[in-house]
Amino acid sequence: MIRIEDGDRVRTVTVDRPERRNALTREGLDALEAAVTGADRPVVYLRGAGSAFCAGADLDVVEGLDREAAEAFAQRGQRVADAIEAADAVVVAGVDGPARGGGVELALAADIRVATPTATFAEPGVALGLFGAWGGTVRLPRIVGEGEALDLALSGRTVDAEAALRMGLVSRVTDEPRAVADEVAAHDAEAVGVVKERVRDDAPASDQRRREAAAFGRLAARRADAGTEG
Repeated sequence: MIRIEDGDRVRTVTVDRPERRNALTREGLDALEAAVTGADRPVVYLRGAGSAFCAGADLDVVEGLDREAAEAFAQRGQRVADAIEAADAVVVAGVDGPARGGGVELALAADIRVATPTATFAEPGVALGLFGAWGGTVRLPRIVGEGEALDLALSGRTVDAEAALRMGLVSRVTDEPRAVADEVAAHDAEAVGVVKERVRDDAPASDQRRREAAAFGRLAARRADAGTEG
């Protein structure tokens, strides 16, 4: 279900279950977490096989779960999304085709979200008497704002790539989203990692500024040392 291809500087992680629009089971979630967190490349490119990015949770798994089991399944999805967000590597999600429910939530956990012109996004859980519980109610308003988040989650409507770009759900629309991963990977790995770490820091602003200056000092010293050795 999860396929890994390692290049020189980019690990490509593919959710490979096209017959189910790449819907994820418990085992698929665990494998996805391991593939992303176990990467020894500076960049991970996350994609879906076939004509969809990811349909989210496999409804065959969700149907019939009792309250305790359903809560545990939601927590498992949250753990995977948190792991993607906290991964050492920069994670670029390339959304080609539909992203639905948990698929949107996994993309939200990525550092950069890039869509092809055929990408679409929706949180259709309310139509089933459910909602996106893999961190969607936390990350979606943080990224697109409370108003847009409520509109998407309560209406269940589908938005295309251009609408997703306008609301900030994705940062680019391009025919070749993988090129964005290569663009990031072409830069200094330590500097790229520091930028991710600093932007993701949710400490008080005073602590963030102190850590930012310290990180810059460390990189500048490394650069100076390299020049001296040369």
